[in-house]
Amino acid sequence: MSDTTTSNYKSADYWLAEVEIGARTPCGWQYWVVFSLSVTWSLYQLFIATSMPFYMAELTGLNFFTDLLAHTRRIHLLFAMALAAMVYPMLRISPRNYIPTYDFLLVGLSAIVCLYAVVFHEQLADRSGAFTINDTIIGILGLIVLSVTVYRSLGLPLLIVALIFIIYVFYGSSFWVPEVIRWKGASLGKTVWHYWIQDEGVFGQPLDIAATMIFLFVLFGSILEKAGGGNYFIQLSFSLLGHLRGGPAKAAVISSALSGIYSGSSIANTVTTGTFTIPLMKKTGLSAEKAGAIEVASSTNGQLTPPVMGAAAFLMAESTGVPYIELLKNAFLPAVVSYVALIYIVHLEALKLGLKGLKPSVSSSAAARLLYVVNGVVITISLLTAVYYLLNFVSYFFPNLTFSTVILVCVAAYLILIAISSRLPDLTVNDPNASLITLPKASDVIITGLYYILPIIVLIWCIVPTPNRLSPALAASWACFGVIFISLTQHPLKALFRNERDRIKNSFQRGLSECLDGMVSGARAMISISVATAAAGVIVGSLSLSGAHNILLELIEILAGGNLIILLLLIAIVSLILGMGLPTTANYIVVSTLMAPIIVTLGAKNGLVIPLVAAHLFVFYFGILADDTPPVGLAAFAAAAISGGDPIKTGVQGFMYDIRTAVLPFLFIFNTELLLINVSPEKAIFIFSLATIAMMLFAAVTQGYFFAKNYIWESIMLLLVAFTLMRPGYWLDQLIPEYNEHNRIDVLKILEKKPTSSKLQLKVSGPNLNNPNKLDETILQLQVDNRKNGFEQLADAGLSFVIENAKVNLEEPSFGSKFENKLSIFDFYDERPVYIVSVAESNKRFSKEFFYIPAIFVLGTIIFLQRQRQTQPAF
Repeated sequence: MSDTTTSNYKSADYWLAEVEIGARTPCGWQYWVVFSLSVTWSLYQLFIATSMPFYMAELTGLNFFTDLLAHTRRIHLLFAMALAAMVYPMLRISPRNYIPTYDFLLVGLSAIVCLYAVVFHEQLADRSGAFTINDTIIGILGLIVLSVTVYRSLGLPLLIVALIFIIYVFYGSSFWVPEVIRWKGASLGKTVWHYWIQDEGVFGQPLDIAATMIFLFVLFGSILEKAGGGNYFIQLSFSLLGHLRGGPAKAAVISSALSGIYSGSSIANTVTTGTFTIPLMKKTGLSAEKAGAIEVASSTNGQLTPPVMGAAAFLMAESTGVPYIELLKNAFLPAVVSYVALIYIVHLEALKLGLKGLKPSVSSSAAARLLYVVNGVVITISLLTAVYYLLNFVSYFFPNLTFSTVILVCVAAYLILIAISSRLPDLTVNDPNASLITLPKASDVIITGLYYILPIIVLIWCIVPTPNRLSPALAASWACFGVIFISLTQHPLKALFRNERDRIKNSFQRGLSECLDGMVSGARAMISISVATAAAGVIVGSLSLSGAHNILLELIEILAGGNLIILLLLIAIVSLILGMGLPTTANYIVVSTLMAPIIVTLGAKNGLVIPLVAAHLFVFYFGILADDTPPVGLAAFAAAAISGGDPIKTGVQGFMYDIRTAVLPFLFIFNTELLLINVSPEKAIFIFSLATIAMMLFAAVTQGYFFAKNYIWESIMLLLVAFTLMRPGYWLDQLIPEYNEHNRIDVLKILEKKPTSSKLQLKVSGPNLNNPNKLDETILQLQVDNRKNGFEQLADAGLSFVIENAKVNLEEPSFGSKFENKLSIFDFYDERPVYIVSVAESNKRFSKEFFYIPAIFVLGTIIFLQRQRQTQPAF
């Protein structure tokens, strides 16, 4: 590498260590302490993910092994805080090459506060809630140690947010607190017990998911990366796309997408892939800022890519109650559409700048090269699909031996792929600053490392709906064992197949070194995630203790003035601010806990039924965008450290590229079909096609270029076409409202007759349960049965009512009834009734798809006009 780029790479690598894995690398015996602790943590997590604790307890008769499982959260946090004290310096002036004595004292204090409830768990269980002075002292020390650890590993943003909530819990009942946000308060002992001793605050559900699932996926990705999988995905992307116009930038997008499958960090993704991609993008003509911005946009989008989604997918599944595999389906289409649009943005940038691709290994026409790409993708997908269906075949024909047989099938496939790959030289990490880079043949690259994809196939196969489907944690553990097996055996097997028997021993040592390095890397990458989920647990615990989420709901409702669009814009901005400087998991916990329920509640008041998963994805998308949004945008700073560009300009440009990602959440709030909710496979393909075209058109608007430079009126028309393709129902609503609303005077008449519409929408009003001085509203939707009148349909929906003074008053819904959750905001025991304000009947309307016709006509006209002044070939 050139001196300048080497310096940039070192600063980027150092910067990544500062933020992600700790900037301290101790020497001598201290190095081995950190190394051993990291490996032990990884092995412990693999141990508890299987049934081994129960087997060992039965074999030895010792409860020690099952106790390890029972206290996983506290042991997990102990590992995280101990390693944080060792590898994250306290201050900028603190030593980087050795661990000072005070940090070992902090390790000891971490052990005391984390193991207190483990050692005395029986006594604590006997006096649950009856806290003692020792409990309070330990809890206070625990919160102090956690605060120090958060500051060291994550900086001030999350610490400040958590402290605000702690201060509110302790002092929220004070006279100087505004009455609108004041609460009754709690004692010191009760609060500390809630935060630290019981499994509610710090040791709540977020930390449990980090300990049981997230760690395994991060470990899987780290070992795969160290074993060569990351380099394989990068070179595969370049071999397929590098020769196209602006090829290195397109390859950067794809390689970041592939890394996003297993990566839990946009910053790590940026540095890992950007080290190779950014210099090549600059070489083809992109500026330092644009090259860095493309990598940033690609890497932040990687956090939205199933199955890991920046390690937040499991938290989201738990928070929403949506099964993990269903959540992956919901998140799949927006992620793919977003990446397709980003590739198109890169293509438009290449057209505007007249960029070329890298030199292909074999000279050919543009059409031949494009066909070459398509063939490579089709062959790869076909091979993976064949392996996947082979596993399903095994499930069907060997129901009692499924998993053991699957292991044998995978081992056989692995040996075949290793034998084939051994015929070619191993992939090496290319120098992106070489004077001339000739792309390798894609077929050679695919064959060389196809076996890296086997653990990913096993992972996905284990969690898809089958009779023998495993839990995400168990599936991840088997995927980890698979990639460990590959790491340990790939080099010795290649040496064996190449008749290099004298190198087998060294090859095994190399594989063992890569495997252990992966465990260390995975453990160090988990430090910030584990600490972040623990700190975020403080926020969750504060809300459950004080009920502050109701106050936030009222505040944002007042600011939005009842307007849903303004509400969503406010929440998007707040999510961006809250997400600044936080790792993905903590980012998601904070924004979803505070903001997602507000979207659902206020959406219902506006007559819009918003699925909880849509609200969570909405805030998650904007929280992730904070990674490239100035002034904090951590991924932008990482990319700028590699490119040598200005980090603020890189962040601004990255956000401009990511505007299409910012638009998607608004679209799937109003059109949940984009999340494939209640959509047939045929409809899903149709929606995907339309969404992809619409996002590409939106990208053309933001870039000011389609087939040629856009006129202003063309950009406006393209924007309207894109909007129409994504939400044709908007124009239909303007022509014919979806509902014909009747006021309260007509409520009785409407309910007494048999409706002819397909839906009834009831607006309900009543006193708020948490704020008796406030009247609240919500919307209920009933599917119409034309054989019954409105009152009969209310009864069928489990709604009890009483007619008083020409008003239909609702009674408290029965447990488990359809509208129990929606009506839970009301106080049914107040003197004022909960009653139906109005009834709306859905109108008969023509299909919203009719508006596709004028949209396609306008699009065709613009294409025709722009082709007349096109100066660059489309490809």
